[in-house]
Amino acid sequence: MNVLVTGANGQLGNELTRQGGDFHCEIFPYDLPELDITDPTLIEAALSETRPDLIINAAAYTLVDQAEDDPDSAFSVNRDGPACLARACGDLKIPMIHISTDYVFSGENSVPYLEQDPVSPMGVYARSKAEGEARVRASLKNHIIVRTSWLYGVYGHNFVKTMLRLGKEKKKLSVVADQYGCPTSAADLAEALLRMAAQVKSKDRNIWGTYHFCNAGIVNWCEFAKEIFHIAERSGQSPVPKVEPITTDQYPVKAKRPPYSALSCNRIKENFNISQRPWDKSLAVAIERIFSDGDI
Repeated sequence: MNVLVTGANGQLGNELTRQGGDFHCEIFPYDLPELDITDPTLIEAALSETRPDLIINAAAYTLVDQAEDDPDSAFSVNRDGPACLARACGDLKIPMIHISTDYVFSGENSVPYLEQDPVSPMGVYARSKAEGEARVRASLKNHIIVRTSWLYGVYGHNFVKTMLRLGKEKKKLSVVADQYGCPTSAADLAEALLRMAAQVKSKDRNIWGTYHFCNAGIVNWCEFAKEIFHIAERSGQSPVPKVEPITTDQYPVKAKRPPYSALSCNRIKENFNISQRPWDKSLAVAIERIFSDGDI
């Protein structure tokens, strides 16, 4: 199966490329400047060259706070780009998997969000991702939208690598403890997407629509940080910093975050037989790989 991956240099795109062969997928990785997903001409050229059976759109503008000052870039990549891809896929009858985020929700829930729950994004980044979802739905019948949360991995910049770096520099860290969600390994998300890709090709049932995927378990950022250092200490990193809880109000940022953005993943289990690994187990695997690669 030929799969074109956009955003191939990011943490998810790298994992899709690394794991593709395990799922009998030939991955065609594209990123800037070779493929700008907001440019229909470049999209047409990439599709003509690779003739994929499926596109996985992992390209995104993910600078949540910077988006408040640069909304044009956020909406261009997160809304207009997916729309361009979806229209091109529609013309050529190519299905697409598009990656979205838990931040499309307001965080007012006290139980994990379902796929059909109404979105209520806060901030430019969140709105751009919600509008990107809407454009994909409007432009391409054979689509899958996968929302994920608190993504981290071996490649690129993310919370886990930031904590490990700061842990070498500081004796004490203050981390927000009143925002709850589900940390998700990019490696696990990539595996889930490739398992979905294999089933998309069979086309023996209607599997289109919106899904959630994250690792199992709900924690706050402070608990997440403490587990990062607990694993790091077991792996031989010493000393590790003391992690102290603070409130969102004590750590002001430009963009509002949902205080609770846990995702229910029952639908992906029912339709694709894809299960969630516990977040702490996947975190331990990722940290071992990060230390092995020496890239913090």
